[in-house]
Amino acid sequence: MALGSFAAGAAEPMVVPTADGYRGIWFTLGQFSKYGDKYSGGLGTYTANHQPLAVYAPQVDKTFFTYGGTIPGQRHLLIMVSCFDHKTGTVPRPVVVYDKMGVNDPHDNACINIDDQGYIWVFISGRNVVRLGLKYRSREPFNIAAFDRIEEKVMTYPQAWYLPGQGWFHLFTKYAPASRPGFYERELYWQTSADCKVWTADQKLAGFGGHYQVSGVCGRKIASYFNFHPGGDVDKRSNLYYAQTEDFGRTWTTVDGQPLELPLQAVKNPALVFDFQAQGKFMYTCDLNFDRAGHPLLLYVTSHGAKPGPDSAPRELCLSRWDGKAWQTSVISKIGHNYDMGSLWVDGDEWKVIAPTRTGPQRWGAGGEMCLWVSKDEGRTWAMNQQLTHDSPRNHNYARRPLNARDPFFTFWADGNPDRFSESHLYFGDAAGKRVWELPYDMTNSTARPARIQISGP
Repeated sequence: MALGSFAAGAAEPMVVPTADGYRGIWFTLGQFSKYGDKYSGGLGTYTANHQPLAVYAPQVDKTFFTYGGTIPGQRHLLIMVSCFDHKTGTVPRPVVVYDKMGVNDPHDNACINIDDQGYIWVFISGRNVVRLGLKYRSREPFNIAAFDRIEEKVMTYPQAWYLPGQGWFHLFTKYAPASRPGFYERELYWQTSADCKVWTADQKLAGFGGHYQVSGVCGRKIASYFNFHPGGDVDKRSNLYYAQTEDFGRTWTTVDGQPLELPLQAVKNPALVFDFQAQGKFMYTCDLNFDRAGHPLLLYVTSHGAKPGPDSAPRELCLSRWDGKAWQTSVISKIGHNYDMGSLWVDGDEWKVIAPTRTGPQRWGAGGEMCLWVSKDEGRTWAMNQQLTHDSPRNHNYARRPLNARDPFFTFWADGNPDRFSESHLYFGDAAGKRVWELPYDMTNSTARPARIQISGP
């Protein structure tokens, strides 16, 4: 029986099969130049535009997470869900919520979140209209043993946020024919559901050349920042736009409250924060968080080209923060690849970024060695505080921030060799950057304790 391969329909039951280990998907885009592929490697926690990938539930003291898994020795995408039990320090065998039936592309990965009744929702990305997206809900609260299919729809890059007392706010991407024949532009949409049963029609946020977005929630504020593709060319991604809503999507504004007329359809519009196109810079989204005052914090990478290697340098990992009056930007670190993705935490008086900022074993490939950067002055200056991984056989990448992150499952990522097909292992680490665990690649029992990795150096 094929895993998860039943006919589409609402509320179809499925007792999920389990896998005998945590194995991430390996992927290559196949766009090679002098310094290798545009991006490739272990992409189990890909993309930055799937959010969130993990969420802590204090009611049961567990962190639930999703990742793109695979069959051993193959490139075969499985949508996986599991949880880390903070009381016992163990993980169960991961479950296969959906088998992508031969698809090997982690653009089809999922995001995960929990509603106010404790039901676990998994939003699985589709790909344009070729593969429809799927929504699944656990049959029981805080339990991953069985899921029901709730909806099948056109959606890519799902970002699913649950606001207590209001319901679901789902941001996602749809594709529209571009001005160039045979090409499609990525347009941004959202939909809501107050009762987790009836969903609104799709509502368009932006569409002018194509976009990648990252979103976040702070109280009743829902925010998105995104780039655009000059000339509709996906290899060109520039500018930085920011929009927010504080009334569940009825109205949208700029960061300082200026109303926005939606959908945004012009390159120059009030949501434009930085005109990177005029500076000759590209911009790659990473994470969106908020400071104690509820002001947005935007983490992203800038570069000077789409190809890997030195010709597109310098690349910089940047933070732009709204201080209540203006945007302030700081450079956290030089970085080696456009797809070196990290995340941002606001942890008391410390702001933290975990990202692969040191060169890994595959010099020009995406990812590297994971590092913890800390700011104690609200993002003005940064210092490398801890290197989480050392002397690794494969590059680490896509460090993700769990929603309501709790130690020791403070961050979550995968490794892989971007130069050739390899195994991909999955990891999590604590807030201090001094303890890292590897999820078990092979399991013989129903539960296992992740293996602690020895960290040396500073």
